[in-house]
Amino acid sequence: MNEPVLVIMAAGMGSRYGGLKQIDSVDDENDKIIDFSIFDARRAGFKKVIFIIKKENYELFKEAIGDAVSNHIEVEYVFQELTDIPEGERLYENRTKPYGTAHAVRSVRNVVHGPFAVINADDFYGREAFEKIYNYLVNTKGERGNYCMVGFKLGNTLTENGSVSRGICSVDDDGNLVDITERTKIISTEDGAAYTENDKDYIPISADTMTSMNIWGFNEDFLKEIDDAFVKFYKEELPQNIEKAECYLPFVVDRMIKSNRATVKVLSSSDKWFGVTYKEDKEYVKDKIAQLKSQGVYPKYLWQS
Repeated sequence: MNEPVLVIMAAGMGSRYGGLKQIDSVDDENDKIIDFSIFDARRAGFKKVIFIIKKENYELFKEAIGDAVSNHIEVEYVFQELTDIPEGERLYENRTKPYGTAHAVRSVRNVVHGPFAVINADDFYGREAFEKIYNYLVNTKGERGNYCMVGFKLGNTLTENGSVSRGICSVDDDGNLVDITERTKIISTEDGAAYTENDKDYIPISADTMTSMNIWGFNEDFLKEIDDAFVKFYKEELPQNIEKAECYLPFVVDRMIKSNRATVKVLSSSDKWFGVTYKEDKEYVKDKIAQLKSQGVYPKYLWQS
């Protein structure tokens, strides 16, 4: 079995944040959130990272991130492109945004040849998450349909600066994912967390609810599954909403679970997630990073420990 690799989805520009937040530093040493993920992944055992980016951001991304870590971990780049569509299908010229996270992961189908983990570029997951997912992938030995995800308590994933989108998980007694429901507008309130489907009525939701932050562990067979799912999406769902429809990674996983083609073990993390969804989040993140460095969780200079 090939060694697990880390796949990082970094093609989004961050519309709510306003700019290419993946290259925005979060400490005085010019480290980005993505640097901490790569550092934690390398400590856990990952030896290769594949960045999914937009082609037009290649030089900027390579200079700011890829070159800085290439002495410590093998680096490869894959482009998520609007022209990467199913063979024989028409290209919709009025489509300007990417087709979603499933399309992003589909982009690595020709370069990944073994187990792999998938994360977002702009989320801080913590050391525990990478250790758990690496060990799980090594121990499954490439078994088809045997996947995992790292779950976080919802209360550890909210921001005070606006709403967030989260995958709300149901987990059975064996620790396996039963289903995942995307809640696109969750807010933090004085009484805890709440979500809305109509921008009017907010429904309370427990802060202890297990939540997906798009950190997944897959075996190679998943690449065929995600390709099939995207082909179906492009033919059947996209024509109904050409400008906005997206094929989400959790939806693909959810359908596989419900058709008994996959088992997804939920590996819970006690770490607090944080990220820069909004520009106002940045100072909070900087404070948290400074605390972790002062506590010795991370060295002052990541790659000089």
